Amino acid sequence: MRIAIIGAGCSGLTAIKQLTEAGLKDIVCFERNDQIGGNWIYTATPSHSSICNTTHTISSKQMSQFSDFPMPQDYPDYPSHQQILAYFQAYARHFRLEKYIHFQVTVLQAHKIQNERWRLTLSDGTQPEFDYLFVANGHLSIPRHPDWKKNFSGTYLHSHDFKSNQGLENQRVLVVGAGNSGCDCAIESSRNAASVDISLRSPQYIIPKLIMGKPTDTFAASMRWFPQYLQNWLQKLSLRIQIGRYRDYGLPEPVFSPTQAHPTVNSEIFDRIRHGKIRPRPGIENVSEKTVCFADGSTAEYDAIIAATGYITTFPFFDRTFINWENTAHIPLYLRIFHPDHPSLFFIGLIQPQGCIWTLAEAQSRLVSKFLTGKIHLPDNWRTLAVTEGKYWARKFLARPRHSLEVHYYPYLRQIQRLIKQK
Repeated sequence: MRIAIIGAGCSGLTAIKQLTEAGLKDIVCFERNDQIGGNWIYTATPSHSSICNTTHTISSKQMSQFSDFPMPQDYPDYPSHQQILAYFQAYARHFRLEKYIHFQVTVLQAHKIQNERWRLTLSDGTQPEFDYLFVANGHLSIPRHPDWKKNFSGTYLHSHDFKSNQGLENQRVLVVGAGNSGCDCAIESSRNAASVDISLRSPQYIIPKLIMGKPTDTFAASMRWFPQYLQNWLQKLSLRIQIGRYRDYGLPEPVFSPTQAHPTVNSEIFDRIRHGKIRPRPGIENVSEKTVCFADGSTAEYDAIIAATGYITTFPFFDRTFINWENTAHIPLYLRIFHPDHPSLFFIGLIQPQGCIWTLAEAQSRLVSKFLTGKIHLPDNWRTLAVTEGKYWARKFLARPRHSLEVHYYPYLRQIQRLIKQK
């Protein structure tokens, strides 16, 4: 049984660890960078990584630890990107994972061949073959750009390439999107820029990082056993007490429940708005040179636009006729892992949870490891479930591109754990 893994970020590392722990040793992980860490390898210039120099986690230390490798006690509630990278490096050293990784090797193409096997075309000129393929390359590398990009004559960049506020001195800046990246870009820009506006096409739940003195995700975890309607009511009540009404900040008021959309976890944005450093604006109607016309009929001129407009789900090593989910509303995978047409192909970390990705990637990897070693079996109808599950998750969230990979953290985790624990 020969296994290939694409990517040595958080998902690839835990896949190696779970597979080797299950007794599977013929594993090769291909990583295009010269070190582990994936998206958490910060560079000061545009690269594969989407983090900027001030990035911290939006999930707390307590909720972001691998099950058998706690973060250092001196880490803060929300670790920095430097601390997270150091944590992954320590994890790899402790479990001796690097010996399975081939660094600075890019998977150019992945072809399915006879007997459900895989042939990989690599940047080093070789074409090794494998029995199973794990895709763990992440989904935050190919930016989704707005249609009006070409109409703007000022400085344009996607949030993926935003690294610091340097170069924005005395600039009129517009940030498009109020997700986690958008709020981070707006806050950092507002430290140097002459003015910063943030455009929201639709209402967005922006949630403080601390609620009643606890990290938001640990507070939410304490309520997970309550009925969903009660959780929604308590979350709305806690937000009203903590921040008031969104319209008090010039933000549109959500009319849906907090669990129907991916939340933005940020405390500082409220302070910057109330101090006049960031001004909310509605969605964009059109752009002409440096003039932006908004949906309410107002206009403004900007020197720079930062588009925090999300990412495209794509796999450059697969032929587009083989797998193409760039514009799909839902992903047809059983448990977001197993492809109904390709039983030797597994996706690890191809999720957008309301919580930490890599702790769920650990559970996914443990499940697949037990499956490959014959300790568990998938339901007879798992191929049908792949389609119905995708539609199920799509109904749980608002119909937006950012939600095509969304899952609710604990219900999804319980699904995996039930299968792992089957007799």
